[in-house]
Amino acid sequence: MADTLLVIEDERLLGAELCAEMASGGWDAVQAFDLAEAERMLFERNLEPLVVLSDMSLPDGNALDLLEKVRRRGIGGEWIFLTAYGGVPESVRALKLGAFDFLEKPCELERLQIVVAGARRSARAQRRLRDEEQRGNRYAPESFIGRSRAASEARDMLSRLSRVPFSGLLISGETGTGKGLAARILHHSGPRASGPLIEVNCAALPRELMEAELFGHEAGSFTGAKGRRRGLVEQANGGTLFLDELGELELELQAKLLKAIEDHRIRRVGGDRELEVDIQIIAATNQVLEQRVAEGAFRADLYHRLAVFRLEVPALRTRKEDIEDLLPVLIEEFNARSGQRIERVPPSVWQRLKSYDWPGNVRELRNLVERCVLLADGPVFPERWLHLGDPSPAAATEPASGANPEGNRLCLPVDGSMSLDEMERAILDEVLRRNAENVSQTARVLGTTREKLRYRVQKYGLKVSD
Repeated sequence: MADTLLVIEDERLLGAELCAEMASGGWDAVQAFDLAEAERMLFERNLEPLVVLSDMSLPDGNALDLLEKVRRRGIGGEWIFLTAYGGVPESVRALKLGAFDFLEKPCELERLQIVVAGARRSARAQRRLRDEEQRGNRYAPESFIGRSRAASEARDMLSRLSRVPFSGLLISGETGTGKGLAARILHHSGPRASGPLIEVNCAALPRELMEAELFGHEAGSFTGAKGRRRGLVEQANGGTLFLDELGELELELQAKLLKAIEDHRIRRVGGDRELEVDIQIIAATNQVLEQRVAEGAFRADLYHRLAVFRLEVPALRTRKEDIEDLLPVLIEEFNARSGQRIERVPPSVWQRLKSYDWPGNVRELRNLVERCVLLADGPVFPERWLHLGDPSPAAATEPASGANPEGNRLCLPVDGSMSLDEMERAILDEVLRRNAENVSQTARVLGTTREKLRYRVQKYGLKVSD
């Protein structure tokens, strides 16, 4: 995506020439003909130009006044001024306001391109620093919100772990509790914050390409491998590799992952040499890995290597008092995204939120807030879009609140009353019931594997036959 450059110039031909010249240098050039139009672009349309190239004197005022407003609002970007009538006082004011350069007209295009290129490098560096600072603030331990004892203990553990240089960590907890947030907090608050954070969902990796995705491959190592590719482990060098749904990783790859942790070395698929890697690994799972180890489905040595440090993320139903802290933050977030102005939550809404058991945890709460904010008609949080019913599997298959079995079909409402997880849960529960809770038969009917079906059965707490 090209960087944006804003040209503020009342001479239309000159402005068009400047835009064309900058576009030839890879810019997405946008022109404003006066300060009012530029102000609308910056403040109302939220245009974020990396560089602004502006005439000093415009029909409706001095461009330095606009720069002063921009700086007061904390908007970044470098400004370059062009003028035929500039004097020393204006030059001094421009530099005090943080202008990148001050050039007199006429200016040779070659020199202008050099100055703009320097402004681009400076603006990119400033934007990187700003983004890193925002990520650091967003993913501080304090961003794990809640007043409950469970939330306080998790926050304290995150704060402690962010100060120690661990090589491996295991985060456990139910789906939707915030394991991904915990991993980002540990990376961005820790000593490796300046390094990359590579997130991998092990359940989503194609089984036949899982090794190549993790460790990379050389050209021609298998059909379709047209060139060399750095794997996800190698991309995380100097930073953090976050392995979500770790329990889905193949046993053979578990052994190679353990070697990467122990020896700090990997080998690409089809490669003839080992590469050094310096990574810390954060793994997350909603499975009981001790049980998986006992069943022989997970390596005991990898489990013990990662479980030196453990973090349990509590379920939302065990800390319902935290909803009082979470709800305002989520409302503010979706207000900003949608342009809504939800300002008040009725007592009846609070009562229903606190009496619900939240099987989908914080993720379910987040989805609920997004739906209610987007569909709200005024400043009051709407109760009609809560759709909080009986979360039990049996209730999910009742026609009034979920799936409606009709012969050999299964009907689901698409009016927003069921989330995607609730739909999946209802489908699995009904098909299991129709197949006498037999996992193998149900997997054949659904065209999936026993392993994938068992994962979802455990995820939703469904009943199956032994």
